[in-house]
Amino acid sequence: MCQFVWAQSDSIHKLKEVVVSDTYLKQFKNTQSIQHLNDSLISRNGASLTSLLNYNTVLYFKENGLGMVSSPSFRGTSAQQTAVIWNGININSQLLGQTDFNTISTRGFNSIDVKAGGGSVVYGSGAVGGTIHLNNDLKFTDTFTNDLQINYGDFNTLSAVYGITAATQNISFDASFSRTSSDNDYKFVGKEDRNLNGQYYNNVLDVAFGYKINHKNSLKFYSEIYDGERHFSLTSPNATKTKYQDFNTRNLLSWGSSFGIFTTDLKLAYITEHYNYFEDINRDGLSSGGVRSFIGKYSLDYTVFKNTKIITLIDYTRNNGTGSGIEKNSRDIAGASLLWKQQLTQQWNYEGSLRKEFSNVYKSPVLFSVGSRYSFSKVYDLKFNFSKNYRIPTFNDLYWVGSGNLDLKPEQSYQIEIGNEFHYNGFRATVTAYGSKIDDMIRWLPTNSGNWSPINADKVSIYGAEALLGYSKKWNSHSFGFSGTYSYTVSKDERTQKQLFYVPYHKLTGALQYNYKKVAAYYQLMYTGDVFTTSDNSPKYILNAYTVSNVGVDYNFSKKNIFKVGIKAANLWNENYQALPSRYMPGRNLTIYLNLNY
Repeated sequence: MCQFVWAQSDSIHKLKEVVVSDTYLKQFKNTQSIQHLNDSLISRNGASLTSLLNYNTVLYFKENGLGMVSSPSFRGTSAQQTAVIWNGININSQLLGQTDFNTISTRGFNSIDVKAGGGSVVYGSGAVGGTIHLNNDLKFTDTFTNDLQINYGDFNTLSAVYGITAATQNISFDASFSRTSSDNDYKFVGKEDRNLNGQYYNNVLDVAFGYKINHKNSLKFYSEIYDGERHFSLTSPNATKTKYQDFNTRNLLSWGSSFGIFTTDLKLAYITEHYNYFEDINRDGLSSGGVRSFIGKYSLDYTVFKNTKIITLIDYTRNNGTGSGIEKNSRDIAGASLLWKQQLTQQWNYEGSLRKEFSNVYKSPVLFSVGSRYSFSKVYDLKFNFSKNYRIPTFNDLYWVGSGNLDLKPEQSYQIEIGNEFHYNGFRATVTAYGSKIDDMIRWLPTNSGNWSPINADKVSIYGAEALLGYSKKWNSHSFGFSGTYSYTVSKDERTQKQLFYVPYHKLTGALQYNYKKVAAYYQLMYTGDVFTTSDNSPKYILNAYTVSNVGVDYNFSKKNIFKVGIKAANLWNENYQALPSRYMPGRNLTIYLNLNY
């Protein structure tokens, strides 16, 4: 006798497993370049966001030594023109207008996305060169897991993180605690000198909680606490020893509802940043400052037709700042955005958006973004995007005692990009050409009185191209993967026609990964071209190009990836290099690591 039998029919595939915290990134991503970094890639890189992005993306970093202040340049822009987005909320410092990427630990995030190009309509100030998205994704399936990662390496560097995930069909909880510390006293390559006064530590607590009230309503709560201290590395043995303390908190409550063709989302966020700077650690006295920010966002999604969606977004931000240099000041910002997305045919879609802000401090321009994507075949897609973006003056720009300028205008940028996507049989590539023009760039210049003050002085023209490559293949017990990035960037001051300093013409990264049964090996490479360190592009003050490689191998002692031990060699070829003048980076160094997942 013969008969057909079905068991465990495909209902398991119908479960909605992941709730993406940043829904705008998910919905409006078709016309710009987005690079997704998953949790396995995050765990194999250093704990800092600088380390992860340096070896896997086109971003260039000015790093004042290992673990010290780290500032990015994305598509030829400044550090203040790259926005960091935490679960959909812009967290760039209100004091400095940028994020120090060595104060962001990657261990508490499930995924990190790198979106190139403008995004000010949705993400606000600073989203000019691109945006970095830090995501705490929540799973609503029956799950209970624990994860412990311990890394120990040269210079007495210790990194440890413990995470727990517990979820049912209606409740999801995810939390992690990480600590990283280092004596950071590495010896300079080819010299007898060491990195002095470079010790640091940071502690990070991340919590994400989701609750499905019913099939139409859900609540999500995200929280992060960061506490860190860094002794700034010395450029000479006789320099004064300094240190810097950070204490930052981020809290976000989100309520989402769905009613037929309408979907709403209300976000309430409270973010604080505070610093203490000790100009001489052997003496009493310090300078300090901080900003407390309240952010409210409300969005209404309206599905006009099956293939057409309209989103209206209103938001309000209040910043209250106080400190040694800015005294006590506040500002209010309100804004409204309209986003439109339509799928014209199965192959062709387009999207557009508008935004207008209102503030008691500055006059904001009307922002916009339009883009389209067309799939010519199963292997080739063409993308186009044109946008206007901006960056607002910081608290230091506006309120610094004796120097602040309340007449500053926001920086403005027009950008255009054309992207080509190829994907065939495990191979994928994205090649994008772009150009932008930035007006009213804020620059601190000396005044007639001998003081320094910010003014809208510079105009910058930028053009270039970037490529993202990837390939993966599995056969029997083997798997192989390759990924790489390359960028060519020209970023010129229109007045002098000189390349902006700390913007390399060329940057390249590559990574190879090979797995066989319980063994996994990987190799990373990063090449950074020559960098000018002065505005006149003097050949006397060029940082020479450098190539740095890392290699690692790990072994899984269990059948279910529960117990893993590995070793990693950073700067394998002992390259002597600097990311800033007289800021030498470490030579070859080793790290051993243990991962427990149960």
